[in-house]
Amino acid sequence: MDAMPPGFWVVAMLVVLALVFDFMNGFHDAANSIATVVSTGVLKPQQAVAFAAFFNVLAIAVFQLKVAAMIGKGIVEPGIVDQHVVFGALIGAIAWNVITWWYGIPSSSSHALIGGIVGATVAKAGLAPLIASGILKTVAFIFVSPAMGFLLGSLLMVAVAWIFRRTSPLKVDNWFRRLQLVSAGMYSLGHGGNDAQKTIGIIWLLLISSGFANAADKMPPGWVIWSCYIAIGLGTLFGGWRIVKTMGQRITKLKPVGGFCAETGGAITLFVATGLGVPVSTTHTITGAIFGVGSVRNASAVRWGLAGNIVLAWIVTIPASALIAAVFYALSTLLF
Repeated sequence: MDAMPPGFWVVAMLVVLALVFDFMNGFHDAANSIATVVSTGVLKPQQAVAFAAFFNVLAIAVFQLKVAAMIGKGIVEPGIVDQHVVFGALIGAIAWNVITWWYGIPSSSSHALIGGIVGATVAKAGLAPLIASGILKTVAFIFVSPAMGFLLGSLLMVAVAWIFRRTSPLKVDNWFRRLQLVSAGMYSLGHGGNDAQKTIGIIWLLLISSGFANAADKMPPGWVIWSCYIAIGLGTLFGGWRIVKTMGQRITKLKPVGGFCAETGGAITLFVATGLGVPVSTTHTITGAIFGVGSVRNASAVRWGLAGNIVLAWIVTIPASALIAAVFYALSTLLF
């Protein structure tokens, strides 16, 4: 039997850790896909998570791997990354996800991972290896994706209200209970397409830096792609009920028509971002869309104080996960 290449088992353990993050991403962000469809009573929670998980995995057949390429090659220079950097990045992202899940805060798994990569890289080599264009594009979409979700959600709500202005509320409710299954499926497809690729990207970065993949390759290995999509689907299947409560009920009360508009606005935003190769936050996107829908119906129906707390969590996510990642990078170099 041939001996394993040097460092194989370390890389294997880091791949497993990355898949744990991917699972937690699905678990943490399950609320993004199902909060509206559960809060409106269209699906029971158990049905909703299975529905969302199916579409998370189906995304493998729909989207190109542009987001994975951005994470793997567009945030930091791959040549500077080593196993300590990847370890610090993943622990930083996982730790922040656990903290925000525990307190029911809908923060971004995506930005936690990017913050982790940046923090561990800076701890190793300073600012020089950072790729400014990729980081600036990602930071810009912290604001663009919720704003786009807000705009599309509110415009769709206005359009629906005008189109169905002479239709009885009961008929509208019945129609949109069915249509919300379409919008929830679209949103889950966008969620899987954008978020699974972030873990594909960091595993690809790990394989390139460890010599198990070539930086010139246009695609990561097939097993990386499949394992990441399956891991995020399983995470969604187990759900994150603390955050479901915040997203589905505490921001604003939703009816099926509002759920449809929020999910459709969010799905369009995710499809556009994934097509452009930008790693965005599904949390930010659907939150903005829910705010947009709620503000059209009645601005006072939106709990703007809660909105302020959520936005604060968005702003803190990248520096907080970067700091945790830097600490664990340093510990990794000392201990291993």
